[in-house]
Amino acid sequence: QITPSVYEEYFRKYVAQGFSIIYVGFSSALSESFNHSITAQKAAMADNKTADITVIDSKCASVGQGILVYYACEMKRQGKSKEEIVAWIEDTKLKINMWFTVDRLDHLRRGGRLSTTSAAFGTVLHVKPILFVDNEGKLVPNRRVRGRQKAIGSLAQELRNRIANPEEQIVFISHGACRKDAEHLKKLVMGNVNVKDVIINYLGPVIGTHTGPGLLLVAFIGNSR
Repeated sequence: QITPSVYEEYFRKYVAQGFSIIYVGFSSALSESFNHSITAQKAAMADNKTADITVIDSKCASVGQGILVYYACEMKRQGKSKEEIVAWIEDTKLKINMWFTVDRLDHLRRGGRLSTTSAAFGTVLHVKPILFVDNEGKLVPNRRVRGRQKAIGSLAQELRNRIANPEEQIVFISHGACRKDAEHLKKLVMGNVNVKDVIINYLGPVIGTHTGPGLLLVAFIGNSR
């Protein structure tokens, strides 16, 4: 978890340089980090009445969070105001769809992201779990499919069923040391849906320690989660 003192250090640094701040935080349902950012925000603003700091609970993680940041940066480059950007993020965050599969659920269970009961989804031989992030920002098992290829196909199907205005969207794929699977998922997406583009990224090491190798995730904007 990021401590309040670390948040304060960054907030105060950029406030001192005259910047307004928008912080898009990791889901509060998965970590106390976001609550620590609120503590730091209050402390920094109490000491400097001109400080302009907004913190937003993304109810997302990893690349889902990244979508919000990506488009927020695009809006900033287009000259949108802070108020417009914040309003867009708040309106959009619960439309971010994050669907993913992992080889095993043991890592999520050990990291406290899933209960032992939920982790039982991953104990059957050759059965792969399909999970998503719900409106509370929690990881939720959705169903099981038999085999890795069917799991990858299921992610593409969820996108086809749920994406809104695909021609205007960049779809994001994250993977944990399984680039070939990510490329295969990209082909399935682009072969069936007219999206603007697909960007593939590695999963970060912090999230990766909780999922283990083999995670494959697709993130996009839908009408709802």
